[in-house]
Amino acid sequence: MVATKVATIIDGDGHIMEDQPAIARFMPEPFSAMYRRGAVFPPLDTLHIATGQTPPAWWREPGDESRQVGPSDWSDFLEELELKATVLYPTAGLAYGRIVNRDWALAVTRAYNEWLYHTYLKVNPRFHGMALIPLQEPDAAIEELRHAVNDLGMCGAMLPATGLSEPLGAKQFWPIYEEAQRLGCALAIHGGSHGDIGLDHLNVHAGVHALGHPFGILVSFASIVFNGIFDKFPGVRIAFLEAGTAWLMMAMERFHSSYSTHVADDPRHELLQLRQKEKVSGYIERQVAEGRIYVGVEGDEQFLSQAIQAVGNSPFFYSSDFPHEVNNDTCKEEIEELLENDELTQADKEAILYRNAERFYGLTA
Repeated sequence: MVATKVATIIDGDGHIMEDQPAIARFMPEPFSAMYRRGAVFPPLDTLHIATGQTPPAWWREPGDESRQVGPSDWSDFLEELELKATVLYPTAGLAYGRIVNRDWALAVTRAYNEWLYHTYLKVNPRFHGMALIPLQEPDAAIEELRHAVNDLGMCGAMLPATGLSEPLGAKQFWPIYEEAQRLGCALAIHGGSHGDIGLDHLNVHAGVHALGHPFGILVSFASIVFNGIFDKFPGVRIAFLEAGTAWLMMAMERFHSSYSTHVADDPRHELLQLRQKEKVSGYIERQVAEGRIYVGVEGDEQFLSQAIQAVGNSPFFYSSDFPHEVNNDTCKEEIEELLENDELTQADKEAILYRNAERFYGLTA
């Protein structure tokens, strides 16, 4: 039991462990028949296995490599930590941006969403889902986003930070942001697939793990900010997950100096629109204040208080990352560390532990 000083706690970023054969059964023919023992998703990368330094799965008994966390484990986790709700993201599906075959992408994302709905969302009202949508085919992605939100009751969709042929601010994706704005749903950018971003020959996995998420998030954030997504679609809400907080301050510093010297004038008027005398750092602060930018945090980030000083407490929400390299005890410790942080006010703690997640995901109080 976690002794809290807040009304409730919402986990804004937990992870399921996919049963890929079960997902394949939701795929239409001929794709279901094409599936054989293997995977419906491409591998995350070679980096998670090549070094042999990834921590062992804590939930497996020695010799039982088939054991995976499932809905009952997740229910137990919520009960023990007294969490009101969790919003669930994929594990193997973090790599879905690497799918090349567009028809396969359509089939896999629809099957994953149906599997997540029937396996998790229907069995426990405290489970909430973020859909996968086939960005490889933007028109189909819009259709799948509508289905996930309107028919399956999901909070929105996860966009992959890496793997796609274009970064997420590219013009081909603008209709997806427009549809998310129309639906009033959330979009979240999540890393986890670390190949082809300059880390492939880093021989210590700790370095890969430390840099993979923020590198992918920074590229996506730069593409979205400099292509003016927040100006074109002011109703959009986008979260940037599992990269800590320091990346945001780095972006504010670097974006300002680079914009002032390199892209201050845009004759197409398609880039971000700064107000008179506004810096890019101020532009980012404004998007945060107006509820368009959110950031996942795990509770023990070293520079959390400095990030709050820079942009306020409104973008940050608690993310357990369960069951990736954490367990019930380590998550309790992170929550307690946040609650005992003297550099945070009571309002800061309430914002991080539940208020911001409620706003971002559209969860009822």
